[in-house]
Amino acid sequence: MATADQWNKCLNVTLEKEDNEMYTLIQEEKFRQYSCLELIASENFTSQAVMEANGSALTNKYSEGLPGARYYGGNEFIDQVENICRDRALKAFNLDKNQWGVNVQPYSALLGSTANFSALTALLAPHDRIMGLDLPSGGHLTHGYATAKKKKTGFIDYDKLEASAELYRPKLIICGASAYPRDWDYSRLRKIADKNAAYLMADIAHISGLVAKGEANNPFEFCDVVTTTTHKTLRGPRAGLIFFKRAPKGERNSDLEEKINFAVFPSNQGGPHNNTIAGIAVALKQVASDDFKLYAKQVKSNAKRLGEALVERGYKLVTDGTDNHLVLWDLRPIKLTGSKMEKICDYLSITLNKNAVHGDVSALQPGGVRIGSPALTSRSMKEKDFVQVAEFLHQAAQLALRVQSTSGKMLKDFTAALEKDEEVKNLRKEVEKFARSFPMPGFDPKSIPQSVVDSHTH
Repeated sequence: MATADQWNKCLNVTLEKEDNEMYTLIQEEKFRQYSCLELIASENFTSQAVMEANGSALTNKYSEGLPGARYYGGNEFIDQVENICRDRALKAFNLDKNQWGVNVQPYSALLGSTANFSALTALLAPHDRIMGLDLPSGGHLTHGYATAKKKKTGFIDYDKLEASAELYRPKLIICGASAYPRDWDYSRLRKIADKNAAYLMADIAHISGLVAKGEANNPFEFCDVVTTTTHKTLRGPRAGLIFFKRAPKGERNSDLEEKINFAVFPSNQGGPHNNTIAGIAVALKQVASDDFKLYAKQVKSNAKRLGEALVERGYKLVTDGTDNHLVLWDLRPIKLTGSKMEKICDYLSITLNKNAVHGDVSALQPGGVRIGSPALTSRSMKEKDFVQVAEFLHQAAQLALRVQSTSGKMLKDFTAALEKDEEVKNLRKEVEKFARSFPMPGFDPKSIPQSVVDSHTH
């Protein structure tokens, strides 16, 4: 075999040898994931097979356009990869290819925001109106802010939504959320959309894994367009999908496929990330399995038990429970902010995120935290384990209240006090010991260098 020229010798060197600084940071992150309780509702642990596809030589190929209509040559295998991904996406959600199509190209770097913006680009003209949930009500940043009056209960008020739609006449109604713990009445929303000649789009980024296995209401029966990310309950790499309804020429939705494909490329992005599309395809094959049905059911059961355990300890949940993978914990009754709860949990090796709740006036000073079950369910935790997680969260909240009583209201003073608190350090050790007692998806914790392990455990 020929020897590489001097300027190419780095191309066949392992990461550990070529860039030990980056290699070490990756190992540090692997150990952090293994040692912490991952409760961010929008995160999950993907499989080894998905990571192999995502880290493959497919990353080298440029392939603007769609299969069979590329702007570059040499795409015979890339076309097969994308076609398999499209077929598996339809199969995962039990969709007839004559009635639905899908674009699998939205970039992983921008997640569902790219998919959503491409859908909006396809469906709307300048000055058209959209309607969706605002942030404090559980909506997502990409859904806009023209919504019904803030709810007092945390539940969607479909009557007020209908009245607002009649008043504002939106061209598009978006049903989807990043922090709504209940299911959606797509049938009612379809009627409202039809009454106002509006498109109905579901963003199921958070619940798509549940939808695929029949553990959440099915938006495909009622919606014109459905978008989702692929890394949350679908447990794939970080990317997006746009499903669109098909119809005969001349009928409503007959032009959706052309509009959406053009909105993705060339309107909003260039060549797709073929390695990521391969990873999506692998994940979707897993979603179609019977085993994934068991996973989806366990995700819901774990979230339900977590919520119950928090209520048993005297805490308040938005909507008093959950129908899906997350609970929204309202901390206002105990005089604690979501920012402080997030901060103390970081110090305890528990990752969750501060979140606005109904009635909040600012997402920057939120009154709650969002807690999800998908990632820890991927680590084989069950209901009894989530009761222990709830106990850790209870201890964290009580510690936060104690520290706050002496440090004052400022977050920087609160953080400084946490760094010196021995009870915080001791609880962190308990949390990490508990977390490391469960299997780790995607990689073997024994592969982490001992030097990294020692730096965190001694």
